[in-house]
Amino acid sequence: SYLTANLPESTLSYRQDLSEEARHKAEDSVQDALVSFYPAVSRLAESGKPLTRDNELPLLREEYNAWIQQLSWSETALRLVAFSGMLAAFFLLCGLFIHYQYDQQLVTDTAQLFRLLGTLVVTCFLCSYTSSDPVRAEVVPLVLCAITLTIAFGRQIALLVTTCLSLTITLGLGLDIGEFVTLCSGTCAAALLLGRIRTRTKLIYVGLAAGAIVALTHLGVDTVIGKLHAVVPPETIGESTDGVTPEVPRHWANLLPGLIQESLRLGGFTLLAAALMTGLLPFVERIFAVQTDLSLLELGDASHALLRQLAQRAPGTYNHSINVAAIAEAAADSIGAHGLLTRVGAYFHDIGKMFKPNYFIENQEQDGNCHDTLQPAMSTLVIIAHVKDGADLGRQHRLPKRIIDFIEQHHGTTLVEYFYREAAKRSQNDPNKEEVSETSFRYPGPKPQTLEAAVLMLADSVESASRTLVEPTSSRIQSLVDQIAMKKLLDGQFDCCGLTLQQLDQLKSSLVKSLTAIYHGRVKYSGQASA
Repeated sequence: SYLTANLPESTLSYRQDLSEEARHKAEDSVQDALVSFYPAVSRLAESGKPLTRDNELPLLREEYNAWIQQLSWSETALRLVAFSGMLAAFFLLCGLFIHYQYDQQLVTDTAQLFRLLGTLVVTCFLCSYTSSDPVRAEVVPLVLCAITLTIAFGRQIALLVTTCLSLTITLGLGLDIGEFVTLCSGTCAAALLLGRIRTRTKLIYVGLAAGAIVALTHLGVDTVIGKLHAVVPPETIGESTDGVTPEVPRHWANLLPGLIQESLRLGGFTLLAAALMTGLLPFVERIFAVQTDLSLLELGDASHALLRQLAQRAPGTYNHSINVAAIAEAAADSIGAHGLLTRVGAYFHDIGKMFKPNYFIENQEQDGNCHDTLQPAMSTLVIIAHVKDGADLGRQHRLPKRIIDFIEQHHGTTLVEYFYREAAKRSQNDPNKEEVSETSFRYPGPKPQTLEAAVLMLADSVESASRTLVEPTSSRIQSLVDQIAMKKLLDGQFDCCGLTLQQLDQLKSSLVKSLTAIYHGRVKYSGQASA
């Protein structure tokens, strides 16, 4: 207390407001430091040293923007015209190739063409958005585009279009040849490795493989173009004549970890794109009206509403469809067609019979035939109607277009022979002798437009006909299949599907093998005949 009482009186106090005012005055008094950079003279970044987001990258970006701003309007217009002309040339060549060599319908189908062009435009915008310096993830939209186009249009179109798109992105974003090769490796690997998607993990495996290819490609191409070139170690260099030690690029062993890290980053982005496509797959299928094997497996489930109705109303037709599906899938696989698609199409090809099941032989009981009381022409109309009824029923239940095509094309324009011959026989016995026209006894078509539809037509016919064989031995089945196949061929039913004679021969062999396995010989046990 004695010391406190003898302390001098305080005459100073801290003023926060005056301190802040003095600090602001000191800041304002500091002059801006201006640094001039001269083209081809000033150094913006050190050679052989990784660029940083805090110093070199912003400076290089500002330098590029300043160069763009100092261009005259004529130079800007010339660059725009040149770039637009290059894009037009690229995609015009793509369109000509698709039109003349691959799929003419894709170019003439306005809806599909707009979907394709829309995918490319969206990919360009996403690449521009994801190409900012901290991220540099333009490989993600490109790989997504490659997988989408492969699913929707096939490998050839995907490879061609994404290669041109990678070149466009490279030039548009100012990338170098190494980055173009890396982007192409990602798109090509994704398209080539994709194949048929039968499991939910398929896209993940594709992403892992494509990511490894992208990482190795980036590492290799950067080595080739000199980003890891060997340099002289600093200790072997003395001082220059002006007394300043020259700056030496870092040794390749010091640059390798950064390059490996960048390669792994790009590989990870490729895997990320495949993982994203796993969730986007249902939307891609709906937008482009396509079905992967995964969706076909779900569609071919026996618990589907239409298949359950068919089994309840027309059990004979349902069993016939199951048998046709089994032999048609094997036959389609034997010629390289889509076996799973053929099998699912066979499940639904006769759903129109559920409206009048008793008018078809496989559903009739032994009490009598409904056609005995009808004229042949009327019976033909009832039989033919199941095609239109089935197509309408499929549309009501939103079946995919490719499945509805099976329903409409599985009979083509074939002749309903039984009732045509019956009508011809009655015409001969008629004193008026009115001539019977084949046209009235033919299905409306169209003829099979794909290999899968042709396989289903043939499998449907031989399965039905084989039921009439008393003793379905291998030789009799062979003769029956040959006869039916030749009749379809001579009738022109395979004219629109591209089926070759060699493929037709392979189809017949597969069908004979499958039917022989179904109707194989059985041992007759004692007492079986009396039972």
